[in-house]
Amino acid sequence: MIIKKQVYRADKKVNPLIGILLFFISILLFVFTVPFGFVYALFYKLFKRGLTGIGEYALKIAISVDQLGNVTMQHLLNALWIKDGGYYFGNRDETISSAIGRNKKLGTLTIFGRAIDKLLDIIDPNHSLNSIDYYIEPTERIIDKLAWIHLVEGKILSTRSNGKTKYYIPGGKRELGESDSLTLVREIKEELSVDIKVPSLEFIGIFEAQADGHKPGILVRMTCYAAQYHGQLAPDSEIEEMVWLTYNDRDMVSAVDQLIFDFLYHKGDLIN
Repeated sequence: MIIKKQVYRADKKVNPLIGILLFFISILLFVFTVPFGFVYALFYKLFKRGLTGIGEYALKIAISVDQLGNVTMQHLLNALWIKDGGYYFGNRDETISSAIGRNKKLGTLTIFGRAIDKLLDIIDPNHSLNSIDYYIEPTERIIDKLAWIHLVEGKILSTRSNGKTKYYIPGGKRELGESDSLTLVREIKEELSVDIKVPSLEFIGIFEAQADGHKPGILVRMTCYAAQYHGQLAPDSEIEEMVWLTYNDRDMVSAVDQLIFDFLYHKGDLIN
């Protein structure tokens, strides 16, 4: 069984006045209840697990504070730490370090952003890159997609859609409420006329890159699985061509697929 964080669902729109009211209520609750809860938790963790328990508790608080900072300071950080076309701060589910890491990969940190990144690296080498959270809720700046990795004799199955010039690893976008397996079953059936065997799903990895055909700073997050299938492979729907590519064909695929090609090649699964 594949267990992952629940699929993100967009928030319902609320009246701004309700948002302001809830903000003040949350501040009052924080001021009057958090100190008692914090002191109780310290003694509870100390009694149950000693200093190790306190350390684990402190780390959880640090991450939560970091996420709060990513929301409250988002506009300032977006103005000072990233260039135009960078990945925005502000996702409530993400830490500041994770957003820095994404911009570091895109090369969109400003002088200030790079200075903060270097400071973090002194404390913890490769801190921002290691902090990238690939399980955060998708936003308008992260396109959430699934991909089926199917290799035969060192070559990877790829497709080309009608009117497109680049090839893509089969798969597609998740629909509202869909699990990974449901998305893959639906997309692969639509594109290649075969049925994925859900019990055979094997998680490969998660890869991110600039999304093709979108403005800078819009990322595509590709969650990849290998799996067996029923049926006869054949292009369907909007798919014009089905091919088997090698690592030498890397320049023919999208930016995120290039990362997947690199990963598979270095593993020895994809031939030249």
